[in-house]
Amino acid sequence: MIRAPAFLSGLGRAYIGVVLLFLYLPLIIMAAMSFNASPFYQLPFEGTTEWYAALAQNDGLIAATLNSLQIAVMTTIIATVLGTAASLALFRYDFFGKRVLQALLFPPIAIPWLISGTAMLIFFFGTGIGRGLHAILLGHVALALPYVIIVVSARLQTFSRDLEDAAASLGASAWQTTRKVTLPCIAPGIVAGGLFAFAVSFDQFVVSYFLATPGQTTLPVEIYAAIRKGFTPEINAVSTIIIVFSMSMMLVVSRFFRFGGDQ
Repeated sequence: MIRAPAFLSGLGRAYIGVVLLFLYLPLIIMAAMSFNASPFYQLPFEGTTEWYAALAQNDGLIAATLNSLQIAVMTTIIATVLGTAASLALFRYDFFGKRVLQALLFPPIAIPWLISGTAMLIFFFGTGIGRGLHAILLGHVALALPYVIIVVSARLQTFSRDLEDAAASLGASAWQTTRKVTLPCIAPGIVAGGLFAFAVSFDQFVVSYFLATPGQTTLPVEIYAAIRKGFTPEINAVSTIIIVFSMSMMLVVSRFFRFGGDQ
């Protein structure tokens, strides 16, 4: 194994440190300011939990957060089930137009969400679906599906079909082979695709903004509306809670499925 010179190794560590600092420093500052008594980020820092108490009385933010969680969980379940089934079909079968379907998975990811949101708004009104939480759910599932299919399909590329053939030769049915052989082997890819779907849905602003109705908004839309009216520190509080919850969930899942290897 060729070792890099000490200088290059140190430079690489420094670069990674700067990137991580750039990514996490704003989050750390925001979390710290959620405990600052000043609503205008004034220093010196004075510790308080009054913004968390105020958050408990902010019905708008709480309702929007619950809406976002509900939609994100439902999007994750639907997109993961449909995306995994589609990935298995693309992996196992050859049919006319397969390559075209695979190629069409990438444009929805590349198309700006502003265009996607406008197109969905026009389509939903034209078909009578309208706006509301149900429309937001449909829009989020449509956005999340390509991510799940691509991630699960990538995992299937490392899966050996010999395992399925061996199970079939021992008398296992197609469903038993899928349930007891294929799905356990590609479980990390399914979980990763589900996490992508949850992140895409929970963080989605543009499509939610177009499809939301007054009184039925998601957290990103509610935060945007609150900032337009005047910034409130309760946003720091709810954002800190979500960050802690999300990172804790990611650490547990990544450890359970060993996304980072054995270390």
